[in-house]
Amino acid sequence: MSSDDRDAILGFAQALPEEDLLFLRVDLTQPDVVDAWVGNIRDGRMAALAAYRDDVFLGYAAVHRNPAPWMRHVGELRVNVAPAVRTQGLGRLLVSHVFDMARTFALQKLVAQMTTDQHGAQAAFRRLGFVPEALLADFVVDRGGRSRDLVMMTFDVEGLTDQAGGPVRI
Repeated sequence: MSSDDRDAILGFAQALPEEDLLFLRVDLTQPDVVDAWVGNIRDGRMAALAAYRDDVFLGYAAVHRNPAPWMRHVGELRVNVAPAVRTQGLGRLLVSHVFDMARTFALQKLVAQMTTDQHGAQAAFRRLGFVPEALLADFVVDRGGRSRDLVMMTFDVEGLTDQAGGPVRI
C-alpha cells in the first residue's frame, strides 16, 4: 500500500457502516488521518496490503511497528474488509501476507485488539492461532461515547513458519 491508495482508503472508510466505524483504531474517514496513516507506511512505521477488485478497494491488512525500544519486537495487526466480501476468505488471505511482513520486520509477537462484542473477529483470530492474553475493562470509548471492554490477543511469531506460504488455518 502506498500514497497512491490514499483516496481509495478514504472512500472505503467513508462507505463503511456506522457499526464498523465504532471500532476503527484511527478515524480513516478523515483526510488528514489517512494522510498520517499513509505517512506511517512511507516512513516504515507500518506496512499494509490493499485488496482491490476491478479498481474497487475491498479491504486492507496492516502491521504497525511499536516505536518504543522495549516493545520493538511487537507489532499490532489491523484488518478491515468491506462488508460485501466478508466470509469469503479475503481477510485470511491478507493476514497470511501480513505474517510475512512481520518476519521481515523481525517481530516476535503480533497483537490484535478488539472489543468483547466483536465475536466474529475474536473467532477468526483464534482460528489463526492468536490467543487471548488480556481483558481490559472499559478501556476504549466508541464513536458514540460508550465505554467498552478490550480483548488483546497475541500470536507468537515463532510459529509463523507454520502459517506463511501455505494454507491459513481457519
